[in-house]
Amino acid sequence: MATTLNTTDFHFPGQTGVYHGKVRDVYSLSDDLLVMIATDRISAFDVILPKGIPYKGQVLNQIAAYFLEATSDICPNWLLAVPDPMVAVGKRCEGFRVEMIIRGYLTGSAWREYAAGCRELCGVKLPDGMKENERFPEPIITPTTKADAGHDENISREEIIAQGLVSEKDYEVMERYTRRLFERGTQMAAEKGLILVDTKYEFGKLGDEVILIDEIHTPDSSRYFYAEGYEERLAKGEPQRQLSKEFVRQWLIDRGFMGKEGQQVPDMTDEFCESVSARYIELYEHVTGRPFVKAGEADLERRIEVNVLDCMNNLDR
Repeated sequence: MATTLNTTDFHFPGQTGVYHGKVRDVYSLSDDLLVMIATDRISAFDVILPKGIPYKGQVLNQIAAYFLEATSDICPNWLLAVPDPMVAVGKRCEGFRVEMIIRGYLTGSAWREYAAGCRELCGVKLPDGMKENERFPEPIITPTTKADAGHDENISREEIIAQGLVSEKDYEVMERYTRRLFERGTQMAAEKGLILVDTKYEFGKLGDEVILIDEIHTPDSSRYFYAEGYEERLAKGEPQRQLSKEFVRQWLIDRGFMGKEGQQVPDMTDEFCESVSARYIELYEHVTGRPFVKAGEADLERRIEVNVLDCMNNLDR
């Protein structure tokens, strides 16, 4: 199996801190810069799985950069440079402790709750009589809290404002950006024969300005269906063909794992990891319309360090 980058331990000049997330390792430099490294780790049900996925970090980083550049006219974002296939460098912002999830279709965790009888999600009323994977009359926003560890929790707009997680003024900006970004992402997906089913966005503050941060429209943060055959499959109650991480979640569910206490992650064979890698690469090529060029595997850490240092020396802030 191809080499994977599962952990990092860099010490860049001017480094003031590092945060190891579920997938990304974020290095703070001086007071105003972040170096975000997309590792090959994969998580599901808020659990980091034991094996990495070849080229996953490169896929995520390059898709995120593609969409950040393509949506920069909608709202300001954090990205300044992409010095390495697995690295993004950008402005350091104060992140909100909320993730803005927007759903165009009833699927995934929302469907699981709906099927169990739930008719309200994050304060949003859901119509009766919907089928799995059916399109909502209008996209709905279902925020979650952003947990450093463990599970994110659903939360309503009213609770977010009441708890002081985000001011009402800033939340209105985040909500407006979320709807416009999803509209753009939906249009771009449709041009490639895909349906952007649902996704999440994260925002922060830089001074008085709300800034889009982290990744957008990647297979880790989004779900895509193939448009071809969607209506026929919906009518027959068949699963949709999709490009997303949901198939990994389903693989785990089928083997008795949903991230609950006492459950064991099933064995991830090399063949399974390679198949996940192929799905990520397929999504990259489908959503961007560009061929995926695999970056060199030899000494990933050294390559990243050299590219980041070169970027720091030449970056115009």
